[in-house]
Amino acid sequence: MKLYPILTALIFALNAPAQQATLKNFAKWDRAMKTFAEEDAKQLPKRDHVLFMGSSSVRKWKLDQSFPGKDYINRGFGGSEIVDSTHFSEAIIFPYHPRLIFIYAGDNDVHRGRTVNGVFKDFQAFVETVHARLPRTRIVYLPIKPSIARWAFWPEMKQANELIAAYTAKHKLLGYADTVSPMLGTDGQPRGEYFLKDGLHLNEAGYAAWVRAMESFLEE
Repeated sequence: MKLYPILTALIFALNAPAQQATLKNFAKWDRAMKTFAEEDAKQLPKRDHVLFMGSSSVRKWKLDQSFPGKDYINRGFGGSEIVDSTHFSEAIIFPYHPRLIFIYAGDNDVHRGRTVNGVFKDFQAFVETVHARLPRTRIVYLPIKPSIARWAFWPEMKQANELIAAYTAKHKLLGYADTVSPMLGTDGQPRGEYFLKDGLHLNEAGYAAWVRAMESFLEE
């Protein structure tokens, strides 16, 4: 009896869960995308505007309070990673033709095991995808925050931020808003007064600190 086919099948079976784990389940965002599409059908946001996108820190952000009268676009969907924003660019970026994009993502990525270099490459892919269609759009990265809940992951998150910061510094249409520095106290620990009880998401004071770090990009 030839063992090669059996061994091959066994090896494939053992590796299947790991292979499947690397596949992204974009279908889980169908409901969020449907909600965005319904909003756009009622009134499509203005072109050449400012777009905020990324994970729950953006989704929970009350932009009308932080930026009254600006009508900025919020397309954050909780739990998302950088690759998710890239994947859905046709639905939540290109229709608006934004002049400026702020993206907060990478937090969930590292927390779920994405490597530092993987996060960096995902951001590069996001930039390339956007600039292939919108070559004049400015993209500003909001770095992974040093949160209380995920402090154990901070070394990797900090490295990912540093790689992206160095990359953005080399490109005229890219930016990096230092929202990290104001979130750390003199002891180098996350400032508790900026977080909700979950120790992960920002409260009103936390968002205000972010806004101050972003003002220079909005004034350009």
